[in-house]
Amino acid sequence: MNSVAIARRVLVVGPDPALSAALVASASRAAQVDCSRSFKSARAYLSETTYDLLVTDVRLSEYNGLHLVYLSKFSQTPPRAIVYDTTGDIGLATDIHRAGAFFEVASRLVITLPSYLAAPLPPADRRMPAVFDRRTLPRGGRRLWDRHLLTHASSGSLV
Repeated sequence: MNSVAIARRVLVVGPDPALSAALVASASRAAQVDCSRSFKSARAYLSETTYDLLVTDVRLSEYNGLHLVYLSKFSQTPPRAIVYDTTGDIGLATDIHRAGAFFEVASRLVITLPSYLAAPLPPADRRMPAVFDRRTLPRGGRRLWDRHLLTHASSGSLV
């Protein structure tokens, strides 16, 4: 049995209102979500409330999301953290992993956030930032069912 609890209270921090709203909508089905647009208000949220998961943009004006990750480690029960960015910068992902947080690209996070909330997170992100993620490549080629349809279409009888 894994001792890591499933996230029930989430803090989303990001300066982009559209992306933050999408992240809040994505997470609100599985958890209670608070949203912050700046580092200062997020710091106040972290000092007043206990969170299970911190989701933050790496770029927060004069501060960055890693500052929040390090700050959250001093709370009574430090939350798991996801730091996202619009680029897949390997150096940045490495720094985020060293801080003990998970790294996601912003375009994927809206889709993957419910899966972060649905299951217990491992103690650390086991993905290697320097290894290319093949899941981002477009899928091509024919599937077995496509070949079946093409065989019947070429013989003149379409099923």
